[in-house]
Amino acid sequence: MEKVIINSYEDFEKLVGRQIGVSDYVELPQERINLFADATLDHQWIHVEPERAKVESPFKSTIAHGYLTLSMLPYLWNQIIEVNNLKMMINYGMDKMKFGQAVLSGQSIRLVAELQSLANLRGVAKAEIKFAIEIQGEKKKALEGVAIFLYYFN
Repeated sequence: MEKVIINSYEDFEKLVGRQIGVSDYVELPQERINLFADATLDHQWIHVEPERAKVESPFKSTIAHGYLTLSMLPYLWNQIIEVNNLKMMINYGMDKMKFGQAVLSGQSIRLVAELQSLANLRGVAKAEIKFAIEIQGEKKKALEGVAIFLYYFN
């Protein structure tokens, strides 16, 4: 799928209420999970001890940190959309974010995004993106919510 190109607030407006796109899948291997554990100092065994997880975890595998799954959002979002003519973009917040299903080590995830709303705040575009992070081959989503971005157009 081609990226959606946004050059102005008006380009964004045309997408309100529509699906913007679907990213490619990206794998969350044990190595990435371990690196995230190191970065966040969260070394809980369910994430970083594969042998123990095989025996003690209800998943019979290590799982990605929920916040690792969430942190993939900007990378996946950038596969879907290209916003030009910006001074800057700010991650403003999250609404109604819920984890639905654990992502097992080695599974792949992708982003499905739609523009829920757009507001003009004195020249700043406040975009509310309804998103779902899907797990390849699974019905239940890893994560759903609304990401809010502020786009400062030139």
